[in-house]
Amino acid sequence: VALDRVDRIRLGLAAITDLRDVTNETIALAVWNDNGPVIVRWERPRKPITVNVLTGTNLRLLSSAAGRVFSAWLPEAQTEATLRQEIESGNAPADIRTLEDARHLLADVRKQGIAVISRHYFARNVEAAAVPVFNFKNEIAMAIAIVGVKDTLDLETGSSTLAALRQAGRALSVRLGATISSDTAADPAPSSD
Repeated sequence: VALDRVDRIRLGLAAITDLRDVTNETIALAVWNDNGPVIVRWERPRKPITVNVLTGTNLRLLSSAAGRVFSAWLPEAQTEATLRQEIESGNAPADIRTLEDARHLLADVRKQGIAVISRHYFARNVEAAAVPVFNFKNEIAMAIAIVGVKDTLDLETGSSTLAALRQAGRALSVRLGATISSDTAADPAPSSD
């Protein structure tokens, strides 16, 4: 298990470095731990103004792109308590007032194969997009996120930035042994627990 984790992270680090080089944007790698998604590494672009992402930062499930990705593909039994807590504490975006609202949002993330947040992000004046990375069991193993200063990222559907992010997630998933069809960014359905 430890060797699998080291290999997975090593491949993930290479993937985010490559994506940073392609997009010249801040790229982060997140994994799931007991407290939810956590940033394990990030790559800084060569720009005068960037977003710094702190390694070890735990992310919220509903107001971070990586959190939405994990929530969309993990079994709901694994995320429900935290989703409820975020909603009840007021840490969810204003338009998510119930667990059912969250379920609709996460269903859309699964349908699109990507989570994009350009408002209601947990950090002010920051926007992000994230995609899932699946392992050989077709389970979510990591998330790759692109993060930038508000209005500096092209997060429009079909943009070259989002296409590069989708491609990076797809390629890393394939390297980890996932079976993903070529016409979608993220195939594997969430486990039903």
